Formats: sequence, structure tokens, C-alpha cells
Amino acid sequence: MVQRKYTIGWALRTLFLWFVVFVMIFPLLHMVSVSLSSNVNVLRNSVTFWPQGWSLDAYQFILSKPLVYNAYKNTFIYVIVGTAASLFILTTGAYALSKKRCPFSKPINILIMITMFFSGGMITTYLAVKWLGMLDTLWAVVLPSAFTAWNLIIMRSFFAAFPAEIEESGTLDGLNDIGVLWYLVLPTSTAVLATIGLFCAVGYWNSFFAPLIYLSDDSKYPLQIILRQLVLQSITDGMETTGTTNIAENSIKYA
Repeated sequence: MVQRKYTIGWALRTLFLWFVVFVMIFPLLHMVSVSLSSNVNVLRNSVTFWPQGWSLDAYQFILSKPLVYNAYKNTFIYVIVGTAASLFILTTGAYALSKKRCPFSKPINILIMITMFFSGGMITTYLAVKWLGMLDTLWAVVLPSAFTAWNLIIMRSFFAAFPAEIEESGTLDGLNDIGVLWYLVLPTSTAVLATIGLFCAVGYWNSFFAPLIYLSDDSKYPLQIILRQLVLQSITDGMETTGTTNIAENSIKYA
């Protein structure tokens, strides 16, 4: 059995890591504590690690808004549809561009890499979405974000390293390029698909700017827009009143 040697260096490293843990966790603990504390203690700024004067008024205020539940539904729709669309576009595009026999693959790859440094900007993107008739629709949130150059490059590099012998064996068995991709490549690419899918899902879940620009009907807003409205409302009003109870601004924001 190996005995640990406790040295000054080990103690300093341990203290430093515990400090990092504290710095990372404290804001989260403070937010939860404030959201669960009574209005008096929040206004006194006396809440630190533990809730004081337990109260669920802030959560009741937020969950009493019908738009919150509708926003959750919209967000789940955007995440599911957007992630599926992103994986389809990225998978087919990356697989095609990973093959040297693909016509114009090199200039297309160069153009895609250029978009990582230069973009058309917000105005041209908005005009394109408007010209395609996607304003105030689900596709205005999903399609402009479905393709990202970085995710395509990751998948293209993964597919480029796929053994050519396996693809050739599928071709000899009568499979075309789509069959090789579906039956041979994708079943062995679950790692990259799960990784890129997670990136896309998190991106759509946190999507804020695109819905703010392209959507005008509040019944189609995702959760991030509704939460922003609640926060701005609490900041404007200073204290929200629900029934006979006043709720502090910070309680609503942290909840």
C-alpha cells in the first residue's frame, strides 16, 4: 500500500484547488440562496451561503406567467428540430468535403474557413432571412444557426480519417456513397455525432439573439427571451407585487 507524502507543495496545491472550487461554487450557492430567501433579508443584503427566511414567492411569480410554459415548449421544439437539422447538414456536408474526389472540394473548404474570420453581418443575414420568407417562423431560429464552420471542420476531419478500405468493401458490395455513409460510417461515428449534437443542442437552448431579431410574436419566443423580459420587468418596477407580497428585484433575477 502506497503511503501519501504530505509536503508543503502538496498542501499549497490542495489549498489552491479548494480556493478555485469555492470561487466557482459560491456564485451558484449565493444565487440559489437569494432566490429562496425572504424579501426583507434580500433587501438587507444579508444572504450569503444559506437562505434566510425561506420563501418561494419569486418562483411562484415566475411560474405564474403562462408565457414561461409556452417558452419551454418552444425551446424544446427549437432544440430538437435545430439539432436534427444541424446534424443532417453537417454530416452530409462534412462527409462529401472529406473526399478528394468531391468536385471543387478544396475551394469550398477554403470558402468555409474564410467564414470563420469574416461574415456577411447582421443586416445581410436579416435580409436573406426576410427574402426567404422565414421571418417570425421556426425556421428563422433553426436554419441560420444549423451550419457552423467549426463543427463542419471537426466532422470533416473525423470522416477523413475513416479507413478507406471499409468504404471500398461497401462499394464492392453494391453500396453507393449514401449507403456507405449510412451503413458503415455513421454507426462507427457515434462519438463525433454525440459531441457535435451536444454543441448544437446547447447552442439552440441558449439561443437569444436570433429569436430577438427574427421573431415578433411572443407566443413563439424561446425561454431566454421570456426570462429577459421578466428580468427587465423586475428591474423597471424595482419590486414586483404579487397579491399582497412584494418581491425584491434580485430574488426574481436569481430565481
